[in-house]
Parts: sequence; structure tokens; C-alpha cells
Amino acid sequence: MSQIAAPEQTSPILVDPWAPSSPIPLNGVLERNRFAPLLTAFLALIVGLILFQGIAAVATIVLLLQSGVDLNTMMDDLPGLLASQAQVFIVSNTIGQVLGLALVAWGLARMHTTRPAAFLRLRKPDVPLLILSVLGLVALVPVVQWAGILNEHLPLPDVVREWDQTQMELVEQILLGDFTILFSLAMLALTPAICEELLFRGYVQRQAERGLGVAGGILLSGIIFGLYHLRLTQAIPLSLLGIYLAYLAWRTGSLWIPVIIHFLNNGLAVFAAAYIENRPDLDISALEEMEIPWYIALIGLAFFLVIERVMHGRAEALTAHAEPELVSDNPVVTP
Repeated sequence: MSQIAAPEQTSPILVDPWAPSSPIPLNGVLERNRFAPLLTAFLALIVGLILFQGIAAVATIVLLLQSGVDLNTMMDDLPGLLASQAQVFIVSNTIGQVLGLALVAWGLARMHTTRPAAFLRLRKPDVPLLILSVLGLVALVPVVQWAGILNEHLPLPDVVREWDQTQMELVEQILLGDFTILFSLAMLALTPAICEELLFRGYVQRQAERGLGVAGGILLSGIIFGLYHLRLTQAIPLSLLGIYLAYLAWRTGSLWIPVIIHFLNNGLAVFAAAYIENRPDLDISALEEMEIPWYIALIGLAFFLVIERVMHGRAEALTAHAEPELVSDNPVVTP
């Protein structure tokens, strides 16, 4: 008696409009067990942020002990240690970001597919789109600055303002530390750009798009990014920046473009701090609170919309000329 072969089980695929002929197989353990995209997105945020803070704290303690600082001093004089051992805190923060954010994003992507780089949109960027993205950031600067002023005038509790002031003072101490420009750029600009983008725009946004659609994924990724920094007096401008980075990840099809824009944004702060350090008449917090007239923000927004329109046209042309989609029997999952 002959046996009838059972039909071959196929994995669903994720078709990326930037490479439709190379669909991403969703053959990982999280896909086989049908974990909902939004669930894994939020789990990634929780696990990533807990690991980031925990690893950074452990690394700080270890490095301080190696520097001869005892535990009692760590408990009693944390502000003093931040000023005298700022480099330890920066290195620890970097270790936490690499292991708690970047590694988590990559590991989770591997649990969805055997092509994690494609899943995270790690593909070569289009140079004209990159240039347009930089111009978009420049146009958005006055808009983001004006949004920060608006955020400052919201009726927030005193405890929130006191917490944010403490956070700002810590940031100032780190930015104005006695470090070389290369060290500051590597630790304060490049590392956060890569690690945060891998988690927020690489993994979380991809999963949020699968659960909420493109617009929902962009908004969720951007707003969570704004809240992640734990500065509610700057939540609106940080969310605007996060939404722009999320839009770039989707619109350009390459995670490297938001990484570069993120790096440029952070790098500008590093260079500004280096300049202020040599100008005792200037104050970094005063510069952050500098008021931008509404009409300057409006002009910036108008330029941004023009740039975005050009970017949209370029991206549409590129995706229209992408290779034709392969015919496949696998179930297709769209973002």
C-alpha cells in the first residue's frame, strides 16, 4: 500500500519593499510559537532596558572597585564620584548599551528569522536619501527646539521637574568632562546611535509595524524613544526626533540612515559642550532652554516638508524599480 506524502510545511515570509525578490523567512522559534508582534516588541523594551540598567550598574561597581573606591563611598557620595570618576560611568553605560540594547535586539531578531540583518533593515543606504535625511534634521532643529519650549510650559508636577533637573545636571557633568573629542564621540554619540537604533528602530519598530501598520509602528517607536530618556520636560521634542528617526528607517529602507542621523544629533551636542567648556560666559542648560520664535519653527517645518516630499519621491522611485517579487507558496506577512 503506497503512502501519500504529507504536504511540506512552509514558513511565513516577510516581504520588504526594498528587496521584494528576497523575502525574509519567518522561521525562528518566536514565529513557530506564534508570539504576537506587539507582545515581543514590548518584551524587548522591558528586557532590554532592565538588562541595560542592570549591566551598567554592575559594570560601574566593578570598575569603581578596581579603581580603589569602596562600597561605602559609592553609597554615600555618588554625585562626587560622578564628577571624579565620570569616565567609569561613561564606559559602564556603553557596556550596558551594547549588551542590554544592541545584543538583545540582534538576539531577538535571530529568534524570528535566519536573516536577522534583513529583519533589522541593516542594508546599504542610498546616498541621496542620506543627504536628504541630514537636511531634514537641520530643518527640524528649530521645530524640535520650539517643541521643547512648549513642553517646558506644560503643567508638570514639581517632583517631575526636580527629577529632570537632576538628570540635566548629570548630563552636563558628563558632557563637560575632561575627555578627548574622539572618546566623547565614540561613547556619547556613536554607541547610543547604534545600540538605541538597533532596539528601537530595528527590532521594536519592525514588530510594531507588523502589529499596527506602518504609521502605528513609526509613532509607537518614536514616542517610546522619547519616554525612554526619562525626561518628561523634554518628552515632546525627544519623541519628535524619535518619530523622525522611525520615519527614516521605514522610508529609506536602511537602519544605517537613522543611525547616522542619531550620531550627528548626539555629536552636535558633544561639539557644543566642547565649545562651551572653553567659553565660561556660556551655559549649556541656558542654550538648551533658548527660546526659538514660532515663525522660525514654522519656516523650519516648511523646509522640512519640502525635503520630505523630495525624499518620498526618491524612495518611491527606488522601490518601484526594485527587483520583482518572487513567486512563493509561503504565507506572506506584510509590515
